[in-house]
Amino acid sequence: MKAIIQKEYGSADVLSYTEIDLPKIGENEVLIKAKFTSVNYADIKKRLGNKGQDKFPFLLGLDIAGVVEEAADGSMFSKGDRVIAFPKNGSYAEYVVADQRLVFKIPDTLSFKKAATLPTVAILSYMLLHEIGQVKETDTIVIHSAAGGVGSTLVQLAKLAGVKTIIGTVGQVEKVNYVKHLGAQYVFTYEEFAEEVLKLTDHKGATVIFDSVAGDVSRRSLECLGLYGTLVQFGNSSGKAGALKTSDFHSSCRNLKGFSLGTTRKHAPERLAPVAEEVIDLFAKDRISLKVAKVFPLSKVAEAHRLIESRNYEGKVIIKI
Repeated sequence: MKAIIQKEYGSADVLSYTEIDLPKIGENEVLIKAKFTSVNYADIKKRLGNKGQDKFPFLLGLDIAGVVEEAADGSMFSKGDRVIAFPKNGSYAEYVVADQRLVFKIPDTLSFKKAATLPTVAILSYMLLHEIGQVKETDTIVIHSAAGGVGSTLVQLAKLAGVKTIIGTVGQVEKVNYVKHLGAQYVFTYEEFAEEVLKLTDHKGATVIFDSVAGDVSRRSLECLGLYGTLVQFGNSSGKAGALKTSDFHSSCRNLKGFSLGTTRKHAPERLAPVAEEVIDLFAKDRISLKVAKVFPLSKVAEAHRLIESRNYEGKVIIKI
């Protein structure tokens, strides 16, 4: 089968389109013929070697939309089932294997292309908003990187939940209108957001801030996070750790919560099924959707990575297998 493999860390040029063996399933696993996969920023970090030591060669990719080709005996899945999944050894390939606890059926009304936009970003966003941030209608929330996959999904979910004030941040002013169209009442750049949030809230600050950028953005978030507020930290796309002190929290009664979908997939996969059911239904009924920035063929994954790194896109970049 065709796949994209990586034999060393480096630029997008290290991604090689080649032929590899068809994977075999084990106990409680499912073989899936992939239709689409998505490109996530975590793929870029792993390609560069920023996510720990890997055994070469390996496949990148977190999620797929496709059709079950084979299932283990006694499985809840059958050949022909339409699914989304988190494969165990990467998703940039024609066929993938996944633990059946990380495979979720999708209805015929949901296209594979649309379904491919949702596994990582929508499941993560739903958990961030409802389980980790525990956002209420009366809250004032800030969503960093609001034009990206997770950010744009968070904005839509917050609007759907009736959140009072939704504030987005972007790295480029050209993305402001896109984020407002999704449902944010206010959108600011990273340079100005802290001051603007304080102005909007009469210096009371935001209730919940969702931060996947880290670095200086985390520090500035604390400048506009109100008393008893919560900073939800779930990534560091800036490549820099945020400098936080215990004194930033105890006297102001504020909270810092961390979350990783990767950790949850590995250690608590049972938490994902009910969330997946919710978001699949939302996408199938067009209550939320993600703009597809561009579709690349599998052989052009390197070009997709370059687009992600340029940050000159809105929504999701996906790969047609």
